[in-house]
Amino acid sequence: MAVADNPLATVQPVIQLTNFRKTYKSGEVEVHAVRGVNLSVLPGEFVAIMGASGSGKSTMMNTIGCLDRPTDGKYLLDGVDVGSLSRNERADLRNRKLGFVFQGFNLLSRTTAVENVELPMLYTRPPLPAGEQRKRALAALTLVGLGQRTDHTPSQLSGGQQQRVAIARALVNEPKVLLADEPTGNLDSRTSIEIMGIFQHLNDQGMTVIMVTHELDVARYCKRIVVMRDGQIRSDEPVADRSLAPAELAKLEAEQKAVQLA
Repeated sequence: MAVADNPLATVQPVIQLTNFRKTYKSGEVEVHAVRGVNLSVLPGEFVAIMGASGSGKSTMMNTIGCLDRPTDGKYLLDGVDVGSLSRNERADLRNRKLGFVFQGFNLLSRTTAVENVELPMLYTRPPLPAGEQRKRALAALTLVGLGQRTDHTPSQLSGGQQQRVAIARALVNEPKVLLADEPTGNLDSRTSIEIMGIFQHLNDQGMTVIMVTHELDVARYCKRIVVMRDGQIRSDEPVADRSLAPAELAKLEAEQKAVQLA
């Protein structure tokens, strides 16, 4: 197919790293964390970034998340040159364009699910009316299957339910990209499958998702796997046989039932 006939040829990347380099100084020693990486992520992609400790994947994710700037090269987020922004401008861009899901949930322990989800909207400019904040938070919790747990505090929720609250919180500002850092790291196998099913559903609805994981079983739920080593991308391949969470969950339930009947 000619490039002119390819509809993807006209789609602009939502994430664009060009010759991205990040160098840290440790005393007199320079640590080259990322070395000349080029990476494009189109709207609607679901990308897993994998690599051993020290591979550069966390540094790259910090930059994608507007928590840091390149030492050299360029990073465009939805067409905006992040390297040219001040710290406050990066924070504003981060709040408008990105949603974050972490391994540790990071929920306020004495605050209800709906109040936790409302938190990112406190930094929205211009501010949203309180009624609109509550409406969006309830809608986000319903989307992740927690419409009946809105008034529960984290201590009243399971680990999987707490992660659902964290996902709802990441979605409430309607971000362009959802960033997930080891989102199943604290969860058991069954709950991990359920959470990956939510990410797949969000991606099927058009959400761009970028996930850091060291688990290949988790990465294969994505559509594309990027492997980093020594600060460089060593492979970038589509997932040929993308696993579906509902099928995996049904298989796990069947296995558990067989054990109970034995």
